[in-house]
Amino acid sequence: MIDWNKIQFVLLDMDGTLLDLHFDNHFWQELVPRRYAQDRGLDVLTAKKLLAPVFRRNEGTLNWYCLDFWTRELNIDIALLKHDIAHLIAVHPHVMEFLEALRIAAKRTILVTNAHPKSLALKLEHTRLDSRLDAIVSAHTIGHPKEQPAFWAQLQQHQPFVAEHSLLIDDTPAVLRAARDYGIRQLLAVHRPDTRRPPRETAEFAALRDFRDLLPVA
Repeated sequence: MIDWNKIQFVLLDMDGTLLDLHFDNHFWQELVPRRYAQDRGLDVLTAKKLLAPVFRRNEGTLNWYCLDFWTRELNIDIALLKHDIAHLIAVHPHVMEFLEALRIAAKRTILVTNAHPKSLALKLEHTRLDSRLDAIVSAHTIGHPKEQPAFWAQLQQHQPFVAEHSLLIDDTPAVLRAARDYGIRQLLAVHRPDTRRPPRETAEFAALRDFRDLLPVA
């Protein structure tokens, strides 16, 4: 699937790529509406209908990923609420084996995530992914989400990489498009970001089904 002889840098998304997206889907689509409904004396269906346009307005922006923004917007302690379902945080199969293979092969691994620092800290605490990575960059440090071209230009200043010798694995097509426009040619989508849901259609990009498919790394 990948010509490893041409790859020096491996840029990795977190939620939906290294980690099962079930945690985030359940949190935002079920737990947050339920809490919102309880706080306001609503039924959950009504709460979901009220929240849907609020979510749509912010999708693809840095606010979409900002726990502090949603805490203010919804009057719910979002970071604290995430701790209530931290047991659902899960690493996709064979991720750790893949990261170890990258380390042995001397490929530089950089986690590039839109996750807010509070969410990132919680997930690293429960997975220890940081022990297998060379660097971690949050979009909140950059000031732009990965969907925007400015993210990739700014990333160069934080963690220099060579676009033509880089591989990006990400479950969001808009992110893959932005990276492609920047000059990254080795791109992989994720076939099934949430293991509790059906696979995604990824015709625009080659899709990773299992991290074993990328082994061995030379």
